[in-house]
Amino acid sequence: MSDGESPTRRTFLATAGLAAVSAGLLIRSRDASAQTSVPNSSGTASPTLQAPPNTCDCHHHIYDAVRFPLPANSSNPMVSQARAEEYQLLQKRLRTTRSVIVTPAPYVTDNRVTLDAIARLGPAARGVAVVRPEVTDAELKALDRGGIRGIRFSLNPSAALLNPVTTIDMVEPLSKRVASLGWHVQINLTPDGIASAEALWNRLPTPIVFDHIAGIPGRAGTSHPAYAVVRRLLDKGTTWVKLSVGNGTSSDEGPPTYADLVRLGQEFVKAAPERLVWGSNWPHPGDAQKPDDAMLFDLMARWSPDERTRRRILVDNPATLYGFDRVL
Repeated sequence: MSDGESPTRRTFLATAGLAAVSAGLLIRSRDASAQTSVPNSSGTASPTLQAPPNTCDCHHHIYDAVRFPLPANSSNPMVSQARAEEYQLLQKRLRTTRSVIVTPAPYVTDNRVTLDAIARLGPAARGVAVVRPEVTDAELKALDRGGIRGIRFSLNPSAALLNPVTTIDMVEPLSKRVASLGWHVQINLTPDGIASAEALWNRLPTPIVFDHIAGIPGRAGTSHPAYAVVRRLLDKGTTWVKLSVGNGTSSDEGPPTYADLVRLGQEFVKAAPERLVWGSNWPHPGDAQKPDDAMLFDLMARWSPDERTRRRILVDNPATLYGFDRVL
């Protein structure tokens, strides 16, 4: 303000400024009224990052205890309010459209809850099943018709699995079984386990997808032996890594910044952006304190500041990996 301004002009500016502040508060109030509360997720605001069309959440679970009770041999806990209907609230909040449902550990090898959710969510959904060696070829073909595009091996003892269903010796024979279907194997394993099994990964005839940034702890980052192993596999062109913060990841920094995991993810983005996908890990099984999913999605802007690269990770890579161009 110049010294020559009149009292009348000062009064006008002050009044206008107050009106602008009031308008801003009103806008924020309206935004607050439109926010979405989602079970198993803290916070209600939408992400700052705008999701491009066909953004895919490549890792989440569905639980439906009423329609699909847990198998009698399950010893893992159920997560409540995690049906397809609740997940659609998360999609509304994050503004995502495509998704990949992973059969959670409590369902053992009962993949009906995942197949049902794929059918409910429609052509924009795919799935990853859990099977054992006794699965028949007919059952595998039925899973394929239902939208399954891979099989998961939860081999990480830190994932709070009370009754592991799969073991590492099952990976290779089952990989050979599903190769003709064009599926991949999804691996949840400690980074030390990933590093020590490099020979196994190189023998597999299917693509490999590593959960949760390959479980590499943020404090170790690129110095961990698993990073070098995964990098070599990425360079071969048949391996993928999920940029996701889950109970298989280790961050000393923790929320809200996860700065150490951001640095690790940035290295993967620089090295192989064509081999990365993103996942929410909703409903965050094993996490007593549920994270803010909008904040987790906003990590993508820090992992990949470049918009074109980010679209590749969120849209193009999932379309390739999960076959969204194939009609179910």
